[in-house]
Amino acid sequence: MRFRFKYPFILLLFCAAQHSYAGEDLPDSSTDKNPPALTDSSKEGPAVIEADSLAGKTKDQIEATGDATLRQGGQSIRADTLLFNQSSHEVDARGAVILEQDGNTMSGPHLMFNMDTSVGTMEQPQFYFKENDARGSADALHIQDSQHFSLDDATYTTCPAGNQDWQLNMGLLEIDRDRQVGIAHNALVKFKGVPILYSPWMDFPLNSQRKSGFLAPIFGGTIKGGSEVTLPFYWNIAPNFDATIAPREMTKRGLMLNNEFRYLEHGYGGEVHLDVLPNDAIVNRSRARFSLNHDQALASRLNGYVNYNRVGDNDYFRDLGNAVNATSQANLLQEGGLHYDAGWWTAMARVQHYQTLQDPAAPIVVPYTRLPQLTLNTNQNYAGANIAFAGEYVNFSHPTAVNANRLVVNPSISYPLVRQPAFYVTPKVAMHSTYYAMGANNAGALPNATSTLPIFSVDSGVAFEREGNMFNSDYVQTLEPRAFYVYVPYKDQSQLPNFDSAQADISFTQLFTENRFYGSDRVGDANSLTLALTSRLLEQGNGMEHLKMMIGERVSFSTPRVNLVTPAAATNKSDILLALAGRVTRHWSLDSELQFDPNESHAQRINFAASYRPEAGKVLNLGYRFTRNTLRQADISTQWPISGRWHAVGRWNYSIQDSRILETIGGLEYNQDCWMLRLVAQHFATATLQSNTGFFIQLELNDFVKVGSDPLDLLKQSVPGYTKLNDKTDTQLPQVVP
Repeated sequence: MRFRFKYPFILLLFCAAQHSYAGEDLPDSSTDKNPPALTDSSKEGPAVIEADSLAGKTKDQIEATGDATLRQGGQSIRADTLLFNQSSHEVDARGAVILEQDGNTMSGPHLMFNMDTSVGTMEQPQFYFKENDARGSADALHIQDSQHFSLDDATYTTCPAGNQDWQLNMGLLEIDRDRQVGIAHNALVKFKGVPILYSPWMDFPLNSQRKSGFLAPIFGGTIKGGSEVTLPFYWNIAPNFDATIAPREMTKRGLMLNNEFRYLEHGYGGEVHLDVLPNDAIVNRSRARFSLNHDQALASRLNGYVNYNRVGDNDYFRDLGNAVNATSQANLLQEGGLHYDAGWWTAMARVQHYQTLQDPAAPIVVPYTRLPQLTLNTNQNYAGANIAFAGEYVNFSHPTAVNANRLVVNPSISYPLVRQPAFYVTPKVAMHSTYYAMGANNAGALPNATSTLPIFSVDSGVAFEREGNMFNSDYVQTLEPRAFYVYVPYKDQSQLPNFDSAQADISFTQLFTENRFYGSDRVGDANSLTLALTSRLLEQGNGMEHLKMMIGERVSFSTPRVNLVTPAAATNKSDILLALAGRVTRHWSLDSELQFDPNESHAQRINFAASYRPEAGKVLNLGYRFTRNTLRQADISTQWPISGRWHAVGRWNYSIQDSRILETIGGLEYNQDCWMLRLVAQHFATATLQSNTGFFIQLELNDFVKVGSDPLDLLKQSVPGYTKLNDKTDTQLPQVVP
């Protein structure tokens, strides 16, 4: 028979007018002239006892036997026998004892515990932490309070019960749940019974929060740097400051020190990188990199920023980078600026410079420096009309090319004529005016010049819808024709300098712009009409777009005469653009675009990307990129299970145009219940005639430590849709939070 006693139910345990007992005869308290003091209920609330039988031992003690349970606040004790002292709230629990505190569990044969102070000891405990599903055992458990305890001669693992693939053995384990940190003394990590890591002292997080300490060593290597090991130290300086100091030893080059500092205060934040290789053994000189990214709120609407990057030599990334995205950098931005946002108008001032990293086999043109660049933009609605103004002043500076000051003024007004729900016509009138004051290095004796051109355009479109049923689902299909007319008179601009203009590639976005050039140094003459048609397939219930088909072409009523690239032939018709994108089936998605030249009857550009993703951990990406006489590449990437717990990952990016591999990745992943092994090799181009090879070997013990070189960033960038198979926490270093 189960007995359930609740405070303040019958026979009050803590503050009753008299004590009551069951199971034995006790002295009549009514005849006791000095009855014991009554115990108030705990600050955590009343205690609840359940047991097969309940008996009073003394006036202050109650014995519960047979599947006994004592609950109070967020903690409970279950045992074969419970001896509870009402005055001190101490519990002596014996036989199959289980202590639960906020989801964490400790079990053992014997527990001495105080329900008020949460102080106690347990013999031969086994524990479970809900924060990261960790478990372990020890010779003894010492509980200081509900948030702090220690274990003697303890073991720790995140492997499920019955699995001991990896285990941390410690002379002493301290748990601080306030800081969510475990501290291990005399710690030895074993994997498959083999010791792989020892430390006289280590700490580790119980969750994904930031904490100071050494991170797992990173092992790897490249052909150019040799075998290498990095030992990062993460310093959690404050909630809004942290730093990572990472010595990187390369067998061929020497010791490199990588340093990162991040900060976030009210009104400003950023990060600093300083990497130094004091003496590169191969090139016999020091190598260094500095990077600063800073944002600051100077006033309520005024913000400033600095983005400064610099390396010591042209080959820094090609020699020391271990990924293609690092080695491919050619122009390092060095920029600072101010931005003011007043709502209907904005202003910006900046200085901009680049450090150009030259490849001797393929030199590139050094960009202009802007010292400074000032912009003013406004946009306001008045009586239904949109009135806009864009103004810019730039001082272009270059060590060898012509220098100049340029002023650009571009006011415009448009008036949307909208007829609900689906028809619109928007006429627009603008003027583009440019003034040049020539400066140094003017070898061609170009005079100061002014160019002013009016621009007129009309954008119009209509959207039709119809409902239907396909594949047993309700869909809405749209038909959206669009017409865009532009008129810009011709003006000879061949004598004007060109600082930042380039002929734009044809795209659906570019077809609906007034100028076929980027930048402000060229304004293309136009008397053209763009016609386009878009059709979408939308899911009727939620509006999700499943498929989009587009076709568009620009027809010119007079042959364009302003060009930066010599046209192949005089023609009044642009290339035809075709696009098909969306989720073709439940697992297949497609994103493709074709640019077709009707005059030459051949494809000018092809971009094709297909992705098959039936489930997490299964992805196949197919890509093909083609630009006539410029680019022709094939790209295949995948993550796929091959046998049991083994997955293959890989990428093959090949330039058919150059008969050269741009990047190859091959690797294997083994995903076990509580650990994961990654073996990855990467071969990538670093320059026109140079390449490098890197190797990644990583053992990740879930929610504890990663040993080896980390390929996760590489795989996520190179294999779209890649899944971290054991993803429970973020794999990146903790981010600074306010």
